[in-house]
Amino acid sequence: MEEKKSNSSGALVVGIGFLVGLGIALGIGWGVFPSLLFSKEKPEVNFPHAMHMDMSCEDCHYFRDDGSYSGAPGISNCRQCHEEMMTESEDERILVEEYIQQDKEIQWKVYAWQPDNVYFSHNAHVGEDVQCTRCHRDVMDEMQMPVYQENRLTGYSRSTMKMVECEKCHAENGASNACHICHK
Repeated sequence: MEEKKSNSSGALVVGIGFLVGLGIALGIGWGVFPSLLFSKEKPEVNFPHAMHMDMSCEDCHYFRDDGSYSGAPGISNCRQCHEEMMTESEDERILVEEYIQQDKEIQWKVYAWQPDNVYFSHNAHVGEDVQCTRCHRDVMDEMQMPVYQENRLTGYSRSTMKMVECEKCHAENGASNACHICHK
């Protein structure tokens, strides 16, 4: 009888130890590891998309004549409106004094940078029924650019789209999911 009691109390201690160890491992895996894996940087210049609602997205992000995507705008694009300060904003002061007046390009962070082995053409994915927010965050209400998080091992943004999202969209729209369609 005494032996059964010590076996069950020993099993209880082992079970509690296992649960405590599991909790610690999950805490490190979900809490500590991601904070170590991703560096965090504030963008050089804050771009409040919400303050630019009178413009269309294509004023800054457009397709070139050859169908390639322009990406982030250059300082000449900003200069069109911000040669002089338009507001009392500290963000605009930095833009005008440190970039436009010094003709210095802004090193925009690319939140959705694709891996090098992926071929992606924006031109092939644009249509009347396709919204930019299908793949990119909705920026229209943003007054503050989010902190950029970069994976220290891969160099890619935490926001980089995952392959499963591409596969899901291709499947929903009858496009091929063959590897050679997207991968070099």
